[in-house]
Amino acid sequence: MPSTESVDQHHATLLSKCIKSKNLKLGRTLHSHLIKTALNLNTFLANRAIDMYAKCDSIDSAQAVFDELPHRNTHSWNTIISAHSRIGRFGHAHLLLDEMPEPNLVSYNSVISSLNRHGCYRKSIYMFRRMQEVNLLGGEKLVMDEVTVVGVVNACARLRAGYWLRQTHGAALVAGLQLNGVVCNSMIDAYGECGEPVISYLIFSRMSERDVVSWTSMVVSYARASRMVDAQGIFDQMPVRNAVSWTALIAGFVQNGRGDRALNVFSEMQEARIRPNDFTYVCALGACADLALVEKGKQLHGHILRRGSGFNNVYVVNALVDVYCKCGDTTSALTLFENSTEKDIVTWNSMITGFAQNGQGKVSLALFNRMLESGVVPNHVTFLGVLAACSHSGLETEGLRVLHRMEKDFGVQPQLDHYSILIDLLGRKNRLREAMELLEKSPDGCSDHVGMWGALFSACRVHGNMELAKRAAKRLLLLEPENTGRYVMLANVYAEAGRWEDAGLVRRRMDEKGLQKEVAYSWIEVRDTRHEFVARDKSHAHMEDITDLLTGLTDQMKDVGYVPHVDHSFLP
Repeated sequence: MPSTESVDQHHATLLSKCIKSKNLKLGRTLHSHLIKTALNLNTFLANRAIDMYAKCDSIDSAQAVFDELPHRNTHSWNTIISAHSRIGRFGHAHLLLDEMPEPNLVSYNSVISSLNRHGCYRKSIYMFRRMQEVNLLGGEKLVMDEVTVVGVVNACARLRAGYWLRQTHGAALVAGLQLNGVVCNSMIDAYGECGEPVISYLIFSRMSERDVVSWTSMVVSYARASRMVDAQGIFDQMPVRNAVSWTALIAGFVQNGRGDRALNVFSEMQEARIRPNDFTYVCALGACADLALVEKGKQLHGHILRRGSGFNNVYVVNALVDVYCKCGDTTSALTLFENSTEKDIVTWNSMITGFAQNGQGKVSLALFNRMLESGVVPNHVTFLGVLAACSHSGLETEGLRVLHRMEKDFGVQPQLDHYSILIDLLGRKNRLREAMELLEKSPDGCSDHVGMWGALFSACRVHGNMELAKRAAKRLLLLEPENTGRYVMLANVYAEAGRWEDAGLVRRRMDEKGLQKEVAYSWIEVRDTRHEFVARDKSHAHMEDITDLLTGLTDQMKDVGYVPHVDHSFLP
């Protein structure tokens, strides 16, 4: 006759198979069989039953088994605490922790890890602080381990909580923990996220063994601090590079406004025969969007098609839509949008905004209505695109209606940028009084928004309301005293009003502050080459042809009645 121990092990194995197959029905039948046959459901089997119910998404049944268990051990408590934490029932988990006779490291680590998975980073740090106050039998303190440190450090990184990161680091050192590679890598990343790459490098330099994660984390840390020379230096020293390493450097250049360099690194990655991942393509496409390089974007689109898997990733689809929209190719963007099975709110927003920014406001509004019909809930970014569509189409009444509906129908509180777009729309329609009233009625803090006053100023100049333009220019100067453009605005207002002495005074104030007007430039992509044009610069190789073309265009504009407004411009 088999021993009790072997029978228990057999039933435990069956329960484990139910967990692996997520077969709640079979697990419940087995549990019922154990009860009906009067077999002793001892603590060992009860713990396995609790785990089975929890992992088969029947937390109430798991709790019932725990409640009926006469003899609970530490594993019983940890299993039910972990079960509640895993599904985000942290109130229950905290109560159980309070009731547990002697919570241990596993108890707290499971809660901290679950809090992080659910994005409750502040509560994760609070749980760590609570853990440090626990007194075990005999008066000893509960000592953290590497799992604890990694969990808390990751929470600090997500919150960019440098103070608590340093506190956790210090506590780990005081506890005498040997910081292994996983802990060091998480700390390198966390200090970088908190804007302290110097400490990241200090930890990195003291590691006895570094893996590819260590090197990549250091690249990311420098990139976040906009220290791309250092990021490139670390990358160049890497003994082994993988797709994640290359992508980290590419992403760093994109995030720091160096799309050209990002695309160069992408080319180097291909030459090194490293296969790009989906995020690599997202970053490279982001560089194309920033630089308005539509041909390069199409090349990357072709790469993704040949690769065959990118279109299962909504982030790749969104990046492609963004490139086409920002480069003015709304036809390609719409084709991609219609053929894609992967769409989220970002995809819809990109299309709505893309059509709006390319002067197809009515198409944008139609797409917005289609989005609502499909059951997608709009957010504040959606309404920026919708209001921009109203603005580009001159639909001021529709714009006011949308602003009213935002909060009433969709629960979206209008923000500064929403008001700015509508003020710009009303201003361009010469409804300056209504624009001013909207600015004054905007929520607290909005009335000092640069975008609003800038939109109002531009409209006032266009429609010749110099008094209101002067008021707007003065407010902008107060809001941005170091912005050269604001001085230029005010000087031009005075010049247009014939107040040359005041205009000269503004110019002298600029000189006293050492401010100079930033040189403007534009660019265009021709045959996969970007050509930049700087104001007043005549060094371009085809400058003579360009000048002839511009002269011809200017003559055509004058022929159809265009008169340039240059009479009173004080500064170019």
